[in-house]
Amino acid sequence: MNESKKLYRTEGRAATLFGVCGGIAEYFNLDPTLVRVITALLIIPGGMSFWVYIIAALVIPKKSTVYPGY
Repeated sequence: MNESKKLYRTEGRAATLFGVCGGIAEYFNLDPTLVRVITALLIIPGGMSFWVYIIAALVIPKKSTVYPGY
């Protein structure tokens, strides 16, 4: 059975703020710190709005919702 990847927000110690960067890092198999640094670099100069991050935090489900029993 080929289970497809699902995007989710990380929870617990893996989540720094809302878990968005941690979830994206797990989805693309990247280091979460790298994703957080890239996100910060995009938000600071105005390339990506902070509101995009907030919307992602509201729209992307938590890992325990995507994978019950986790």
